[in-house]
Amino acid sequence: MSQQLDLGTAAIYPNTPVTAGSLTTIRFVYTTGHCIDDTGYIRISFRYAGDFGTPQFDHPEAPNFCSVQTTGDCRIEPRWDPKGNVRPWGKSLYLKVMGGYLDQDDEVIVTFGDTSHGSSGWYIQTFTEKTFEFKTEVDCFATFQFKELADSPVIQIIPDSPVTLTCIAPSVVSRDKEFKYYTRLQDKWGNIVEKAKEHNHPGYSNEGIYEIVEEDEAYSLNAVSNPIRAVSEHESIRLWWGDLHGQSEETIGTNSIEDYFTYARDFSKVNIAAHQGNDFQITDEFWNTINVTTANFYKPVSFVTFPGYEWSGNTPLGGDRNVYFKNDGNEITRSHHDLLLGSPSIHPESLTAKDLFDRLPDKDAFVFAHVGGRYSDISLHQEGLEIGIEVHSAWGTFEWLVAEALHRGYRIGICANSDGHKGRPGASYPGAGMFGSLGGLTCFIAEKLDREHIYEAIMKRHFYATTGNRPILSVHAESPDGRTAMMGDVLEIQSSPITLHVHAIGTHNIEGIELFNGTDGIEFRRLYSEKDLSSRIKIIWSGAEVRGRGRMVNQDGSLTLEGNSIRRITPINFWNPLKTVEQTGTDRLSWKSVTTGGLAGMILDLEDQTAGRLEIHLSEIRIKEEICSININPTTYRYGGLDKKLELYRLPSEGGIGKEFQFSTEISDLKEGDNPLRVRVTQEDGHLFYSSPIYVVREKN
Repeated sequence: MSQQLDLGTAAIYPNTPVTAGSLTTIRFVYTTGHCIDDTGYIRISFRYAGDFGTPQFDHPEAPNFCSVQTTGDCRIEPRWDPKGNVRPWGKSLYLKVMGGYLDQDDEVIVTFGDTSHGSSGWYIQTFTEKTFEFKTEVDCFATFQFKELADSPVIQIIPDSPVTLTCIAPSVVSRDKEFKYYTRLQDKWGNIVEKAKEHNHPGYSNEGIYEIVEEDEAYSLNAVSNPIRAVSEHESIRLWWGDLHGQSEETIGTNSIEDYFTYARDFSKVNIAAHQGNDFQITDEFWNTINVTTANFYKPVSFVTFPGYEWSGNTPLGGDRNVYFKNDGNEITRSHHDLLLGSPSIHPESLTAKDLFDRLPDKDAFVFAHVGGRYSDISLHQEGLEIGIEVHSAWGTFEWLVAEALHRGYRIGICANSDGHKGRPGASYPGAGMFGSLGGLTCFIAEKLDREHIYEAIMKRHFYATTGNRPILSVHAESPDGRTAMMGDVLEIQSSPITLHVHAIGTHNIEGIELFNGTDGIEFRRLYSEKDLSSRIKIIWSGAEVRGRGRMVNQDGSLTLEGNSIRRITPINFWNPLKTVEQTGTDRLSWKSVTTGGLAGMILDLEDQTAGRLEIHLSEIRIKEEICSININPTTYRYGGLDKKLELYRLPSEGGIGKEFQFSTEISDLKEGDNPLRVRVTQEDGHLFYSSPIYVVREKN
């Protein structure tokens, strides 16, 4: 019988809480137990989700410089490998023993963020975590067989000081009835500093649209709530907000599953949440935990949860699918077992999306297709089970997946969630890593907040998607004989035209609403006309490289004005505080930006409305444009990839657009069969929201 090795110990100094996104210095000290032979290793691994600065060893004056010393009779050669260990611990620092060995009680000291030669320190990850772990393993015998220390050192990462106040109110309330609303403080990285603070409102005596203005005196911060619609007590329809897609540390996310649901309920204040761990990392034990935890957090009228998992097949086999159940206790069926690491399972595999659909229960399950690292291959689809297409998440915006589903003739709803890995469901900011967008939200239209009513709303496609804000959207179709249908419904007609009624109330000024029949744009409505245009010019870049993991586009750039000057800049979707717009003169800008399918950009307010010209240099395109030629309709430059483009157009003066837009329009050009009528709403601040289609079916003549 072999003896158990003394693998040594590891510690970090100082072992005190560290502020998210800060520059810091941390000394990691490994003390040898059993000696480590020449060409053996110490490996320090970090979680996949961590967006800390990449350790570097060649430029002691630059950020993220790490120094390595040892008391042993050898040298230590460091090497960073971003995928150097088994998921989720891929990010790994290899410390190779060379020119000698480490004897018992020798030390290896790694100083992350060594400032002794001018470095500003190590950028710690941008999101909070109770146990940020330096997982430590050793290869004593130079066989590349690593053994993990019983206790690896951890630190706590805490929020920075608040810089933003957010006010969250119910989207619909009954007239003359009290209701509760909430405020939350967030740091510059989107971390919520403490549980949301509850406030009581006496209610509104009249029906209409309202906002609440709140102030936090301690931090001198102000906030305006999402729009609130006060209705008659007899009106039963309510709007409930949900984020049904994210992971915790038991798979590839951050903090525990209990922390995950607590954050959704008490911090971000969504009404509905679900946990979506990658199936190949969910042991039978954790699948039971998911069901038990989900059931414990479910409280009708207060907070709705659904058990589920992310079926994570390779893209040609179906790609990523979110699987949910109305009830607890259903069976998991995985795409593979690669990371169960010897844990046996009583549950069957489903190697393709077709296998998955065949095994899911007809009356209890529903599925959303989405784009994460992998993307869904929706050539595999089952009507009535795969209900939604996720158009937006922290990974980006994916209108192409919705378009493909509609092109194939599927009847689907359009949803959005976070796919968050940072433990912040309902308020998932991208941080400084591979995510490019604020996480999305889905609004469910239902009478009551319980599993039965939300499940019914999902199966009827009664929901709409947003890029993370909480607007109000109503879309109805009316047939020539007076029958009506809401988003998600099927409306059969014998003759046209039908009348489409649209009512949008944004969280910011609404630029316009585009109407679609399937993938065809049929009308674009604005709240302003050419006579309203001003000296404000909107510049937007967007798109992705590919559908899969390598989708991020470097959109770093600069702008130069000739014959004009800049009065004011309003950045759009610059979510990473380390990637900003800088003004280097009255006529010059530079910026760092990425897109992953979504958009970013800015609004320029110029001194002169028509004079001069601008020149824009992006990483992949250079353009020159006369200021006087920029008008109400976008000037668009495309540069390959997956809809990579640069757009320029003119806006009214600030405050010249309202938040509410209501209209009706007749649509007569309807083809035989399904006509998926839907809208996309664009806000001035860069947020978008999408209705699920109304499927108007014109019978054959």
